[in-house]
Amino acid sequence: HNPEFTCMELYVQYKDYNWMMSFTEDLLETICKAVNGSAEVKNGERIISFKAPFRRLPILDAIKEKTGFDLSDKNEEEIRKIAIEDLKMEGIDESFGKGKLVDEIFGEFCEGTFIQPTFITDYPVEMSPLTKMHRSKPGLTERFESMVLGKELAKARTVLKDPSHQGN
Repeated sequence: HNPEFTCMELYVQYKDYNWMMSFTEDLLETICKAVNGSAEVKNGERIISFKAPFRRLPILDAIKEKTGFDLSDKNEEEIRKIAIEDLKMEGIDESFGKGKLVDEIFGEFCEGTFIQPTFITDYPVEMSPLTKMHRSKPGLTERFESMVLGKELAKARTVLKDPSHQGN
């Protein structure tokens, strides 16, 4: 894992990512109130509100919101073309699979823009090893990363328990 990026990573037996998001909201709001006497904290000129609930935004919707491109029904080659030709990204090559392309686009155009606490959810399966498939969205997984001030603060996932699906 990347401890230089994540302050909290948590897994609880028999709980899913929805429970984890609620727990994370409650935890962060409680900590903020205990430390600051309020669910808000000032950061420079900005007021950051840790009052639950936080915004929940699927990663592909975040990319569409920030770039105008809907990648949800695109294959690897179509995403690569968008990244290179439309988004003018450099360093994209043929070795990048769908997950890496989505990750690169999100990192370049989205990640630093989420100032208020936001859960980025529902990552493509190619980006999420050992994560359970989304119960209603084919090709996606039950995973989130919590973004605050443009940085990843916490992450969790519904853990894949079926060994026949691990490594696929």
